[in-house]
Amino acid sequence: MSEAVAISAVASPMAPSKGVGLLRAWLLLIAVMVYLMILVGGATRLTDSGLSITEWQPLLGAIPPMSDADWQTAFIKYQTMTAQFHVNNPDMSLDGFKGIYWWEWGHRQLGRVIGLAFAAPFLFFWLTGRVSRRLLPHLIVLFMLGGLQGLIGWWMVASGVNSELTSVAPYRLMTHFCLALLIISYCFWLWLELGTKRQDVPVQAKGWATSILAVTALQMALGALVAGLDAGRGFTDWPLMAGEVVPETMWALDPVWRNLFENPATAQFVHRLTAYALLAIAIWCAWRFRTQNWSLFPLFGGLAAMQAVLGVVTLVNAAPVDLSLAHQGLGVILLVAATRVRWTASVPQADAAAKSSFARG
Repeated sequence: MSEAVAISAVASPMAPSKGVGLLRAWLLLIAVMVYLMILVGGATRLTDSGLSITEWQPLLGAIPPMSDADWQTAFIKYQTMTAQFHVNNPDMSLDGFKGIYWWEWGHRQLGRVIGLAFAAPFLFFWLTGRVSRRLLPHLIVLFMLGGLQGLIGWWMVASGVNSELTSVAPYRLMTHFCLALLIISYCFWLWLELGTKRQDVPVQAKGWATSILAVTALQMALGALVAGLDAGRGFTDWPLMAGEVVPETMWALDPVWRNLFENPATAQFVHRLTAYALLAIAIWCAWRFRTQNWSLFPLFGGLAAMQAVLGVVTLVNAAPVDLSLAHQGLGVILLVAATRVRWTASVPQADAAAKSSFARG
């Protein structure tokens, strides 16, 4: 028993005295809705729809154009306020504009729905005594993160309005995406805390679990940067890049630090290297803990291998919409799995005391 901790039999200090099941279902619903939001956002990006709405109106923006005059007004704003229209879509018709408008409107509308789906139940749980004192700060932070996500979303879109950019700034897209991932992971972590028992795990697993979560999060952020730079369509050979191990244009920008955020070659190269590192760590952990009665490391290794294969398939096909969304969606699932691995390997105070007592006995 020197290598493992005991399964916790103590109820979570965050859990309220009633309504735990309903709370967990609500947190899981929010996580799933944000996951859907990510997929819709990915489709919005891939269809170049993100700049079709040039204003941020949190309340009035819920009402789409209702007449031909309203549509003309919205279209004129897109024509006069974005470089995207003049460079990418100079021949776009009103019907074509409507196609990209509905993607962006749907993305923003889903964000409003998520806000209501969080705020209304939260007030109900709080006012009816279904939120413990330890859980309340976490839910408040989640609510604040949701509000911040709305602001970050507009900050992202604003980078392409009245500017020379033909799409949103890649680093702002990365920030917006990473905040969505944080909200999903936070909801899932709380869902685990409120009702899932930790399994027996080797004490050595905690460091590896932390590494897996950190590298997975980094890889997801790099993926968002690759998407923002449209770098997935620039080098479509593998394992080389334009026939080279290291692309010649990797450090073409000056000053050199700009390459990390603005050079498609650099972004894709680093994304590839991080993918190799993550796959190596996942396979090593699956092998290292193969004899333990714990399936999470092998499960994560399998998901990481699937994501790596899907990434290569997406790349060599020049990142079409369907494969890109599948790659993004599986990536989020991979991050959730990494969160589960890290949570399971953590040792709360109650478990630490139980372990110490068991060892002395």
